Amino acid sequence: MTAISTGKLTETIAAVEDVSSRIEDVFARVGHELGRGHIMFKELNLGLASLSGELSGAEIEGAATALQEIAARLSELARALPAESALLAMIGKSTTEASALLKPLFKHVQMITIIARSARIEAASLEGDREGFLAFTQEAYDLGKAVQGSIEGCARDQQHLSEAVATASGRQKEFESRYGDQLIAESAELGAAYSGLRDQRSKSSHLADLASGSTRKIAEAVGSAIISLQAGDSTRQRLEHVCHGLRLSSSSEPSLVPGAVASEDGAHAIRKLEAAQLRDAQREFSGDIGQIIRALSAILNDAGSVVGHGRSLFGGENGSSSSFLTRIKQRLAQASTLIATCESAGRSVDEALAVVEETLAKFRQAIAGLAEATVDITLIGMNAGLKASHLGSRGSAFVVIANELKATADQVSAGAGRLRPVLDGIERSASQLKDLRVQGDPTQLANLEPQILRALREVETGNERLGKLMSRLVDEGAEFEGLMNSAQGLMSSLGESSAALPAVAARLETASAGTHRPQPQDEALLDDLFARYTMERERDVHREFLRSLGLSSTAAARRVEEVAPADDGIELF
Repeated sequence: MTAISTGKLTETIAAVEDVSSRIEDVFARVGHELGRGHIMFKELNLGLASLSGELSGAEIEGAATALQEIAARLSELARALPAESALLAMIGKSTTEASALLKPLFKHVQMITIIARSARIEAASLEGDREGFLAFTQEAYDLGKAVQGSIEGCARDQQHLSEAVATASGRQKEFESRYGDQLIAESAELGAAYSGLRDQRSKSSHLADLASGSTRKIAEAVGSAIISLQAGDSTRQRLEHVCHGLRLSSSSEPSLVPGAVASEDGAHAIRKLEAAQLRDAQREFSGDIGQIIRALSAILNDAGSVVGHGRSLFGGENGSSSSFLTRIKQRLAQASTLIATCESAGRSVDEALAVVEETLAKFRQAIAGLAEATVDITLIGMNAGLKASHLGSRGSAFVVIANELKATADQVSAGAGRLRPVLDGIERSASQLKDLRVQGDPTQLANLEPQILRALREVETGNERLGKLMSRLVDEGAEFEGLMNSAQGLMSSLGESSAALPAVAARLETASAGTHRPQPQDEALLDDLFARYTMERERDVHREFLRSLGLSSTAAARRVEEVAPADDGIELF
């Protein structure tokens, strides 16, 4: 024991045992964190894939359909506004024209009653069939008064119509100026939201596939890391074997059953052998640690990829609920408000249309009555004129009056004729306006409300789940990253500790420099060491060392499969 003291050998063994114990502790902790992290991310990915599946299914399709229909309705409303305003303007213009035609008509009707009174005075002065002439003039007067009352009623109705149309036209223009562009913009926004939802379905499906694939890759990486962790136990066993060999090289090793003691040359050989085993074990272990760290990095990269895709697709930074679902909810709420505003604004137009229909009916009825009355008045005048002409000069004045009555009745008839096409124009415009109003019927717009509410509920439900999942994604993603970083740190630290083993091996080699061929009695000790090996790699190092000394042994020459059942260099426990 001149080359290395017992104390130094004890320190060497303690250094090797320290690395061995750290391997056992670190690999146990890393294995625990790796398993925990894998379970956590697997559950997280399942939740993400589940939400992706839901958002690519009927729920999103229902909201998308509602968005599309609402956008189409708002676009129709926007397109109809100028046409409605133009038709209201035409009705207003025609109403003004009708008012202008009613004034002379009213004067002509008044003239009939005046002429009828004059005829009555003239008839009273006639001798002969005075009562007959009085009856004629009375009938003409009564017809004139009746027509006058009808025309006065038309004038009042026309005034009501003008006011209603003017009010509706004013409100329509105001609404168009305030909301026309907003309707177009909102329709475009909803159309874009619809496209976004459809695109969302596709991306959600892709994310579900990505999450599934990532889970599979992480599971494979975890499996690879766990297999690599088995190397920790293999290295620990090799270090235990090294410590046993070093103790065997010391004749002072305590034992209840003293065995063979190595010669000095044998002790040096054993220490040099264990130095070779240390170097090889450290080299293999460094590779295993590197492989484990690479596997952990791959796991972190895959996890980060899925988390990043989830955030970009479903939410803002840190899982904020200010996501596409929230924006769509805002768009739907604005559309609902705008539709309600449209419905309110459209009531004045509907009210004006109702007045138009009612007034036109009265006008038609009045004109029909006017036509009948003018025919009767004309006949009365003609008959009275013919009868008065038989009286000669005494009836000449009455004839003149009767002709005036007929001429005035003709003017009334002509005035009614000029009024008819104006009323026809109002009716056509009103009909076209009514058709437009049916397309944007308030009741139809109101029927969109259940669709909006349903879409909002679907969005809110999805948003609630999304918020919880994104919070979990952030919290558990950070915890998962912490676990993996901790595992990487432990492995790196362990790698640094194991890096001290070559220095220990160097000291042993220096102390055993110039080793001579072991004595024959040492071969049994070497065979005992060989019999303890559980890894083929240890046996290879042992054989190579014996060859370097020009030695061989029966135990070392045996086939690998006769010594150990495993051929992969790793003993699994």
